Amino acid sequence: MEKRSASTGLGSLATGAVTALAIAVQAGLAAVVGVIIARDLGRTAETDGFFAAYGVFIVLSLAATALRLVVLPPLARARVERRLGQETAAWAVALAVLAGPLLVVAFAAAGPVSALLTGFGPEVSRNAAEDVLPVMVLAAVAQLFAGLAASTLAACDDYLTAALSYIVASAVGLGYIVARIHPDGIDAVAVGMALNGLVAVTLPTVALARRARTESMPRGAMRPSGPPIGERLVVAAQSVSLPLALQAVYLVCLPFAAREGVGSVTSFGYAYLAASALVAVTSSSLGLVTSVPLARIGLDPAGVARHVVSSSWLALVAAGATAGVFALAGTSLVGGVLGSGFADDVGDQLGRLVALLSPWMVFAIGFSVTLPLLFVQSRTRGLVLISLAVVALHVPLAWAGQTLAGLAGLCIALAITTLVVLAVMLHRLHAALPTLSRLFRAAGGVAALAIVAFGAPALFLSPGAAATVGLALYALALGLVRPAGLRGSWRYLRSLA
Repeated sequence: MEKRSASTGLGSLATGAVTALAIAVQAGLAAVVGVIIARDLGRTAETDGFFAAYGVFIVLSLAATALRLVVLPPLARARVERRLGQETAAWAVALAVLAGPLLVVAFAAAGPVSALLTGFGPEVSRNAAEDVLPVMVLAAVAQLFAGLAASTLAACDDYLTAALSYIVASAVGLGYIVARIHPDGIDAVAVGMALNGLVAVTLPTVALARRARTESMPRGAMRPSGPPIGERLVVAAQSVSLPLALQAVYLVCLPFAAREGVGSVTSFGYAYLAASALVAVTSSSLGLVTSVPLARIGLDPAGVARHVVSSSWLALVAAGATAGVFALAGTSLVGGVLGSGFADDVGDQLGRLVALLSPWMVFAIGFSVTLPLLFVQSRTRGLVLISLAVVALHVPLAWAGQTLAGLAGLCIALAITTLVVLAVMLHRLHAALPTLSRLFRAAGGVAALAIVAFGAPALFLSPGAAATVGLALYALALGLVRPAGLRGSWRYLRSLA
């Protein structure tokens, strides 16, 4: 597994596009699943329970993404040192040790965990969460190992195989859900997610095995070596703790959202999924594919600021468009897609929630592109305690936000906590002030363009027409103004090999 793949030499924009396409397809198919749930099951106590359990899957699947960032640098170095097989095997054993207790807890304590996640709400919600939680954790564990296989391929400069594997896996899972949603109900969604994970780990693993056989790799090359398993788990815990904490704060929000009444967790879950999908498709994909080149060249504080802001620009542009469209046409858009259960006031609420998550999107984008730098520069020491402090900080923020402003307050609480996490990360890289100031200027410029582009037609047109015209004006304004930061971002990302 040591030869350079055919993808070698693709710049970060090309590999980022491949990875972003895979994530976009996954997000798109996940959105289809969301539409199926909404149209077939509506907005009920049962869907509240499903989304409460789904929050656990989100946390663990984001842990899988974070682990890809953890293992990419050592796998890249192992490839140079011609011991990639040994390093991959060692990480596989470490993940198995980590996944075992998760599965035991999910199957043995599904009831108490589900009650906590649903805020001890209606029995229907608790039962729905308890039914799907074990299968969802199994799906998430499969994604952990799929991430390891994809990272090994990335160390070989092969992003295409993993991307195609994720696309096929998502399609297989969706096919099962479509076929079984009517007879099996919400349980079909959990099983489809598990099937998705199993296919996602199987296909890249088979590709790695074929590569090893083609290159006549000896069996001894797959014998685990390097740091012991315990040390690897400590490194993984230190490295994954911060992204886990950032997703755990969403879990913290769910019991508070449940206090807003039946259906509130479902609405909050849909809004969060829409916003997080945009972050994943744009900034998270670039964060993943730039890890290997950055591990080779390194960055000083000025380089950190340039990398974070340049990598964030494209995502910020997409966030501005998303916020504008949902702010104006949330009711018609959400109701038209998700069905009558999300029309009128519910659709308006969900559209406003997506728009209100815009500040969170800005900071989450910065988080996504900054996170790999901590691993590249080995600045992960002490992150476990910081992560615990972040979750502890968010509890009173979520309580205050929900008490004062309901679900909107929870969006604000998420934004504040994510900003704190981003500031801590940048401080560890000695680049907090220059990076945050430039990121705020970039976000402010995009926000100004969006307000003008979407605000003007909103004064004269119906919501749907205003959103359409506003989106066209927004794209035209970007083309005419051609912000210097956006042009610099394009040049910078193309320069990364």
